[in-house]
Amino acid sequence: MTSYSVSDAIREVTPVLDHAPAGAVSGEWIATPMLAGSSSCEGGYSDANEQPVRVNLDNSEPSFELFRPSFKIIAEVVEKLAASHALRFNKVTVRWSKAETPSTPGRITLKTEFDEALVAREPDDPIYEAAAAARLAFWRTRGNVAADFAAEWSVANIYNQTRWFGPHRRVLAVRTNDRLILATDGLSTPSGGVPTPENGVECELFMEFDIATTNDKLIDDSALMLIDIGDLIADDFGIAATVEKHGAILFCYLEDDDSPTIQVILSRGADRIERLPFGTVPLIRATPFKEGEIEGPVLLDDWGTQIAINALARRGIVIPFADNEAA
Repeated sequence: MTSYSVSDAIREVTPVLDHAPAGAVSGEWIATPMLAGSSSCEGGYSDANEQPVRVNLDNSEPSFELFRPSFKIIAEVVEKLAASHALRFNKVTVRWSKAETPSTPGRITLKTEFDEALVAREPDDPIYEAAAAARLAFWRTRGNVAADFAAEWSVANIYNQTRWFGPHRRVLAVRTNDRLILATDGLSTPSGGVPTPENGVECELFMEFDIATTNDKLIDDSALMLIDIGDLIADDFGIAATVEKHGAILFCYLEDDDSPTIQVILSRGADRIERLPFGTVPLIRATPFKEGEIEGPVLLDDWGTQIAINALARRGIVIPFADNEAA
């Protein structure tokens, strides 16, 4: 690629950032180039009181569409800088100040730096197996973990990422005297190639069955269902916090040519898995319901919480209190 400099980047971002929303007097964005298959760009505009600029006056969240151009242009120039190989960096900070007069451009500074904290994990980083070992140790205290069972032993890419962003995407089978538990094993593995100190998507899922009524088909179908639900959760990192807040939510519909539509309720579990690389994560119960079993109007702003709670109660499933709730 032709040499591309910081001056070139500033020249490209200036007209885009100058098209700022009303009330904006400054802005700051922090971006990374593509590192192990992942890049980022965070930040935004601020007003004269150094508060984030919002679209409405009712403290609603900013409209992503309004701010999309600033993120897009910054991401583009960061990749151009990286491709030029003229600078060694893994972090870019862009700052914008509103022009003093309408006829002049705003003031832009663009700083590149190499941040050791952003160095991507290697594919053989021991943190991945440490997460798997912590989950296995937890489940072995609950029952007998089948050694040869998995819904899918997924193959990770060169960055050690599956669709759950870490190397593990599978389901464990745990048997007690009277119960069978199927549990995801991988949602809480730290993301492959990404140094962020988070336990993946900060949760694991489980389903629980009366062992006397299970059969091979039910077990296999349910395990594959957990994989599918896990894929959806991996696409939305906020689900664990949403379940913790509401207690239970109507989460998704699953359809199959050979079976009726299934509606899945996620609810707060009683246990947490400890000793993961970055602390603990909650267990979330996944409960499937056939089409027509759940009735009632769903309010879009409450995740169908009361309907979900009522449906679970009819099955005798009690939602434990959260840490911040009084018993």
